[in-house]
Amino acid sequence: MTKAIVFFDLDGTLLNAKTQLDPEVIDAVTQLKSRGIVPVISTGRNIFEIQPVIQQTQINTLVSGNGSYIVLNGKPISIAQIPKDVINRLTLQVHDRNDAYTAMNNETARVNRVSTNVKKTYHYINSPIPIIDPTFWQLYPVYMMLVITTEENDKAYTENFKDKLTFFRQTPYSIDVVAPGVSKKAGIEKLLAQPQFKGLPTYAFGDGNNDLPMFDVVDHAIAMGNGLKHVQEAAEYVTTANTNHGIVNGLKHFKLI
Repeated sequence: MTKAIVFFDLDGTLLNAKTQLDPEVIDAVTQLKSRGIVPVISTGRNIFEIQPVIQQTQINTLVSGNGSYIVLNGKPISIAQIPKDVINRLTLQVHDRNDAYTAMNNETARVNRVSTNVKKTYHYINSPIPIIDPTFWQLYPVYMMLVITTEENDKAYTENFKDKLTFFRQTPYSIDVVAPGVSKKAGIEKLLAQPQFKGLPTYAFGDGNNDLPMFDVVDHAIAMGNGLKHVQEAAEYVTTANTNHGIVNGLKHFKLI
């Protein structure tokens, strides 16, 4: 019998400073399952980026790509593709501003070029720089993009694509981009509409801007001690940092393990 559902962000939350899982976190997830509690990954990362996490935790329900690709028990149930005409407009603006972009789906990612900020972005998230292919989006579906630019340029993008795209500033060098209406919140709502999850107590752990919508839809929002200040202020409870037993301490606080 399922007793509750817990949503976990990855970077800065379930993962440590090296973007890896600590043994105690893997053990905590195992304990949750043994107690009839469903762990769900809810992340800005895409499926292809998190295969080691999926394998180590054996979590098979996911809200990935900031809610653009939702998986229930190993099978996709909702996919939000960014329209190609909108991508075309966005890539033209990126080019005009001398920025860069990454186009992604559940299988892979491609950048249009390698710039200094591209290198900084992928160093920041502890990931390899994708292959250069500016034609990728024309040939394959795209569920999420990164606009690789610094914060002072955000307004130029958000104003030009109001109602056409959703933006989340996630690193000092890049903005996550998904289709309109897509978010972790919307993805979680789709999962919670499934018959097996209706009426269950819900919990969410997070640290960043794209976790705020997620906090709005769960019963108990838990911010990491390393999280942004306004994310902590929006939470019911602030646990310790992801590098200081934050997941374990938060789960124990709510008597989930």
